[in-house]
Amino acid sequence: MKTRRLTVAQALVAFLAHQYTERDGRRHRLIDATWGIFGHGNVAGLGQALLEAGPAAPSGGTSPRPPMPYIQGRNEQAMVHAAVGYARQSRRLSAQAVTTSIGPGATNLVTGAALATINRLPVLLLPGDVFATRPADPVLQQLEVPYAGDVSVNDALRPVSRYFDRVTRPEALIPAALQAMRTLTDPADTGAVTLALPQDVQAEAYDWPEEFFAGRVWQVRRPRPDLDAVAEAARALASSRRPLVVVGGGVHHSEAEDALRAFADATGVPVASTQAGKGSLPYDHPCDVGGIGHTGTATADELARTADLVIGIGTRWSDFTTASFTLFQNPAVRFLNINITSFDAHKMSGLSVVADARAALEELTAALGRGSRVEPAYETEYADDKERWEHRVDAAYEAEDPDIRPTQPQVLGALDSLVTEDDIVINAAGSLPGDLHKLWRARSADQYHVEYGYSCMGYEIPAAIGVSMAAPGRPVWALVGDGTYLMNPTEIVTAVQENIPIKVVILQNHGYASIGGLSESVGGERFGTAYRHRSPDGTFTGPPLPVDLAANAASLGLRVIRAKTVRDLREALAEAREANVPTGVYVETETADTVSGAPPAQAWWDVPVAETATRPSAVKAREEYDRQAAARRRHL
Repeated sequence: MKTRRLTVAQALVAFLAHQYTERDGRRHRLIDATWGIFGHGNVAGLGQALLEAGPAAPSGGTSPRPPMPYIQGRNEQAMVHAAVGYARQSRRLSAQAVTTSIGPGATNLVTGAALATINRLPVLLLPGDVFATRPADPVLQQLEVPYAGDVSVNDALRPVSRYFDRVTRPEALIPAALQAMRTLTDPADTGAVTLALPQDVQAEAYDWPEEFFAGRVWQVRRPRPDLDAVAEAARALASSRRPLVVVGGGVHHSEAEDALRAFADATGVPVASTQAGKGSLPYDHPCDVGGIGHTGTATADELARTADLVIGIGTRWSDFTTASFTLFQNPAVRFLNINITSFDAHKMSGLSVVADARAALEELTAALGRGSRVEPAYETEYADDKERWEHRVDAAYEAEDPDIRPTQPQVLGALDSLVTEDDIVINAAGSLPGDLHKLWRARSADQYHVEYGYSCMGYEIPAAIGVSMAAPGRPVWALVGDGTYLMNPTEIVTAVQENIPIKVVILQNHGYASIGGLSESVGGERFGTAYRHRSPDGTFTGPPLPVDLAANAASLGLRVIRAKTVRDLREALAEAREANVPTGVYVETETADTVSGAPPAQAWWDVPVAETATRPSAVKAREEYDRQAAARRRHL
């Protein structure tokens, strides 16, 4: 048997460089690049291995492409976010790896891993680990656990990983690496994958079978639905009078947008979208009725309240989508779930079709006979409601006086008037996701990129870098409030280093505006949500803090354009869109009390309110909570 003598780290890098995915006859490199921050736990292992592989630019760069491109990060959590953004833009067919040292570098991965797994997006995590041979115990940054000698801080990654292994012997890498690739490429099981690599094992040499490094193609298959389930689904749809489709991220992952359009064109069934599913139909398609749930449109939510059949396609049915189980109020409502995972397909006690979204939609459309189209009156009803909602969007976007400070929806309106189907808009947390879900007019399948499975502050800027790597040449916008910016701005330095021309829009409203509004609605009186000096009474109600986020971003190398008015903003956004270097637009919006200006929530969201309190605001909020909660129902 022919062998090759390499260290464990060198062998892993060589193995990863020859892994591919294939779907629908198109082949992709599985691990496109490796992000890394080096410390004593990985510098002599994976660091040395990546150096031998030949460091050069990742996708979209101008340097010759090595077996494994390396990208230098600034924050471990941010590196995972960037890799997740890359994987989502790549439709889960290509991913990136992230290597860290042991200790705090490794535990910083946990938040990013949770985000990846919750959103079912592949990322390979390669944290260093403490010595397997224990020549000295403890070592620097080691967690000592008196009752277990085989535990390290990396075990915190177990519950947020779809696959976890600790490679304590060189030969154990072979099965571990193969299982890692299997998980990353399984559309029903993908998420964060962790291979914890003890720092001594990384540097240990072994004679590897040459077959380990042969090119390997992982087929990402499209499981077809059971024909009996399709027939039952077709009968359910044929007997429905007020059907409604709810699309989730699974439609995008499957590249099922054309199949969805064909289904909608054939049946006239209105299509509402979760945060992850928005853009599955373009906003101007007659059947698209916008976002659904707590942050949805009035059109979609009213249809949901009266629907007798709700067809969920690639959705997890989160509380924002179901309005905490208060949205679907028709006593006769039933659910039909098309999902690649049986876990999600059985939710809401629905008829389940376990299959790839595109394959299932094609089969279902073919199974429908003539007469499966909804009644013309139903189409007219939701078309008229959609038109009325579009007028509300126009009103929220409109700025009658262009020389005043913009509201947050007016910022979105200025961007909406500028973008084309090429642009990609990224957001994750704060009050922006709600406004975007209600108002944004998605022009293409991948334009709307809102991470709302984990809704992680600090995702946007690094994710924009990852998306730009997967879609070079397209304008990519990271929309961040001041709270999110302060959480994680450091990857601006990476964008500058790699000359990735992301566009960062920083909205300054002096506080946690979204939670401030929620706090007020649940009797919290906006406590602890404003960025202000303390007043004599100890509350944060003094003057705004003298923080200059534009200057901060500029200090990290970002070219920043300041905009004071709506007119300034329009000009700044246009200039940023044409820029070929990382560019930011800084704008101060209305105060936290009036940050949005968007239409209010069209459906409830369950945030428990104090059952007993002395402050009148909390007492009143509890009364409203009890009234709303009374509408909750279990779908059995």
